[in-house]
Amino acid sequence: MARWRDGRGELTVRGNGEEAPVRVPLEVAASYRARTRGLLGRDSLDGALLLSPANSVHTFRMRMPIDVAYLDRRLRVIAVRTMPPGRLGLPRPRARHVLEAEAGAMEGWGLRVGARVEVNL
Repeated sequence: MARWRDGRGELTVRGNGEEAPVRVPLEVAASYRARTRGLLGRDSLDGALLLSPANSVHTFRMRMPIDVAYLDRRLRVIAVRTMPPGRLGLPRPRARHVLEAEAGAMEGWGLRVGARVEVNL
């Protein structure tokens, strides 16, 4: 399983092979402290936030609805959900990482079940 450190990088979204890859600014939250803080207290996010390791999220005390993508160990999307503030997401047994973004962003990137992503730091 991939191991990252807290920091910034770029996320590359590869759809079903027909679309051109999409590159998105990325923040990585790999430490316990960074994962716990997540998007709390933010009004917006430029790009995406990768929580790793993680298999579930919540939106308690968040100020905005978010898109959530659950990734398996090969960085393939196994589920995508939009969550309003104040919700608890159920754990996904096969998920090893979670991507978060502003609501509606992932659809614009072509990120859907079966898509593959790459993390470049």
